[in-house]
Amino acid sequence: MNIIIQSLGFTAGAALETLIKKKICVLKSDSIIRATVTLYKGPAENMDADYCEIRLEVPGNDLYVKKNSTHFEVSASECVEVLSQQLNKKATKKNDRQADTITIENVLAAAEGDTDATQVTEGPQPFI
Repeated sequence: MNIIIQSLGFTAGAALETLIKKKICVLKSDSIIRATVTLYKGPAENMDADYCEIRLEVPGNDLYVKKNSTHFEVSASECVEVLSQQLNKKATKKNDRQADTITIENVLAAAEGDTDATQVTEGPQPFI
């Protein structure tokens, strides 16, 4: 996984970047291609002025979270928690779809087996 950290309007320290990389590496998914983290300060009059945006590039739709807090560390932690929930939800949906597909294939295979046993005679069938 490739992690890109951008800080707009200030220079992020090595400790902050290391913390963010550790938090993002906690996300367990083989499908994550890249994580883009953007840190910036909001308006001065806002107490919760430190923003963190994380975009996870995964096959299909990318996952995106934006949080703000009094410190970048807290914002990043909140973003990672939400992304973890989104990844779990996406994995659950994928597993459900695969299970549904297998069930449908089994039903179709069983239905084909029934029609093979009761072969209909060739020729046009009357329209009812």
